[in-house]
Amino acid sequence: MTSSEEQGGAGTVGAWLASLEPAPPAALQARLAELLAPYAAQPASQVWSACLEAGEGLLSGLLASGSTSRVTALDLLSVDALVTYAFEAAATQGVDFEERAAQAMARIAALPDRTAH
Repeated sequence: MTSSEEQGGAGTVGAWLASLEPAPPAALQARLAELLAPYAAQPASQVWSACLEAGEGLLSGLLASGSTSRVTALDLLSVDALVTYAFEAAATQGVDFEERAAQAMARIAALPDRTAH
């Protein structure tokens, strides 16, 4: 099953993540599980917001640290995966996808300004 199919069938965000197919590589899966741990018990209908918030928080921390070394590669990949999964979830929820996309882009675009202060 794909992640969008699992969102509908998984009971929680944690169960959704655990049942992704194809599964992310082990290191990425472990990092995503760590990042989504605070949201794991939320209903699967919250995958969109959980992934976006977790990705936004991680990206904010990376921007604030100024780190661009190879050490942050897994975190950057995790941000990409989380945002991708958020959009995938939004596309399957029957909501206004364009509105959610605009909100997400605005939130992500504002991160450099928020971390500069």
